[in-house]
Amino acid sequence: MFAVIKTGGKQYRVSPGDEVQIEKLDGQAGDVVALGDVLMLGGEDGGVTVGAPVVDGAQVIAELVDNGRGKKIIVFKKRRRQNYRRKKGHRQWFSTVRIAEILAPGQKPSVKLKSAPKPAAEEAPAEKTAEAKKPAAKKAAPKAAEKKAEAPKAEKKAAAPKAEAKPAAKKAAASNDDLTQLAGVGPALAKKLNEAGVMSFAQIAAWTDADMDALGETVTGLKAKAEKGDWINAAKALAE
Repeated sequence: MFAVIKTGGKQYRVSPGDEVQIEKLDGQAGDVVALGDVLMLGGEDGGVTVGAPVVDGAQVIAELVDNGRGKKIIVFKKRRRQNYRRKKGHRQWFSTVRIAEILAPGQKPSVKLKSAPKPAAEEAPAEKTAEAKKPAAKKAAPKAAEKKAEAPKAEKKAAAPKAEAKPAAKKAAASNDDLTQLAGVGPALAKKLNEAGVMSFAQIAAWTDADMDALGETVTGLKAKAEKGDWINAAKALAE
């Protein structure tokens, strides 16, 4: 009896008693494992069962003999005219298994499958962390309830200032004129004027020489630009 199995991306033809080197399996020597997918079964009577793509219910039971590493191979990379060279060695891991039995669909293994035991040191912290989380969850529940109770109060307080802020915003928007309509005033200069407190055409229309001199200390060259662009007369017309 034989079987064709697939494990580690490769296919192997095996029979009971064969020792085969396959891609590394998790486990220790002496563990009994079920190998990959069974693609084909060959019976003692010469009959063959081909899977589509696997034979449902079929199994190949094997004993893990040893884990090892293959012969070293050299991996060399070079790029011409780039002064690039890389040389590395590689040894591929493998597992040696002995085929114990081949099971047709419906048959049960005569030996118990073993899996690699988890160290006790790994299980203990997991239990402690699970217990440690329980009190924290209980303590977190009252805090969540308090936050929910405080949320409506905070929303009411937050809603009041917003309602008051809307009229103020409308007034501010109404008093702010587009100063870039004046000759020689761009977005940057308009921003400087706003920062200096000049927001409307009415303010510019009421300027005097003293006002322009005072603003000239904050906005460089303001008086010269205002006289050249005749801002005062232009602002009076725009204000009307």
